[in-house]
Amino acid sequence: MIWWYRLLMIFLFFLCGGAPAFGHESQPGTLEITQLAPQKYEVTWKAPIYYGEPHPASLVLPDNWQNIVQPTKRRTVDAIVFKRVVDVGPESIEGAKLRFPGLESTITDVYVRLTRLDTTMMTAVVRPTTPFVELRGERTWFATVKEYIGLGFHHILMGIDHLLFVLGLFLIVKGRMMLIKTITSFTVAHSITLAIATLGYASIPLPPLNAAVALSILFLGPEIVRSWRGETSLTIRYPWIVAFVFGLLHGFGFASGLSTTGMPKAELPWALLCFNIGVEFGQLTFVFLALALVWSFRTLEIRWPRWVTAMPGYTVGSLGAFWTIQRTIILLGG
Repeated sequence: MIWWYRLLMIFLFFLCGGAPAFGHESQPGTLEITQLAPQKYEVTWKAPIYYGEPHPASLVLPDNWQNIVQPTKRRTVDAIVFKRVVDVGPESIEGAKLRFPGLESTITDVYVRLTRLDTTMMTAVVRPTTPFVELRGERTWFATVKEYIGLGFHHILMGIDHLLFVLGLFLIVKGRMMLIKTITSFTVAHSITLAIATLGYASIPLPPLNAAVALSILFLGPEIVRSWRGETSLTIRYPWIVAFVFGLLHGFGFASGLSTTGMPKAELPWALLCFNIGVEFGQLTFVFLALALVWSFRTLEIRWPRWVTAMPGYTVGSLGAFWTIQRTIILLGG
């Protein structure tokens, strides 16, 4: 029995408890503030659909901001869009604080962009741990790099389905060189589609994308069991091919955390590079943690019962099936 099974038993106890709740529902919200006149701004708050329901977070503007155009609300395929025009008064908008009550109960980030009359911009990322943003001047390149690396790292760690897919590949891989080859193949593939989607050359609507990602996990379930039984298949012989093919699909999923930000074009190269670095850093952190656990198990000479070593493959397939059914129902409007 390959030692990856021992590792997965520990991971899946955590994943099974949180996976249905998290999945890949970290599609970000966006807040765009555009200056129309010295004291007049258009405010557009795009709240993503969250598990098929309206997002629980709301936008609260400063008390001195007064509506001068009646707020509007419309629903798109993947979000509810609120738009209004406000008068911010004679005081400078710099230092104004906007809050997102309800965001703390989600795993959703909010991307904020402020565009001024002089074409200067401010961008920021609001996280559930600190559900507010303070408007300020343009930031340094170092702040941009730091923010987008953190964004990529957070996105991969919240994408439990992506991590479960990687873990499923590990259960099939035999040998360190094949492991390196498989990880590299997955990285190259999702980096390609991440760039393509972020630059706007191609895209996949989020509902079918989520269903397809779930289907990729379901696909690995039987392959893991087949490997456990000593059988073989194309996936077992050449896991790096499967990693590349499905990596292209998962790259579009990663892009959902970056392509909707409406970031300034000047920041796009930095954002794309740093976001991808953050994703890879998060993925490698997951892998190194896995290797550390494996080393600990082997050092302590822990021996699992046969039923425990068989459970991971069935669990990966079961979670993949659950997500596939759940997301297909959402896709069909259920």
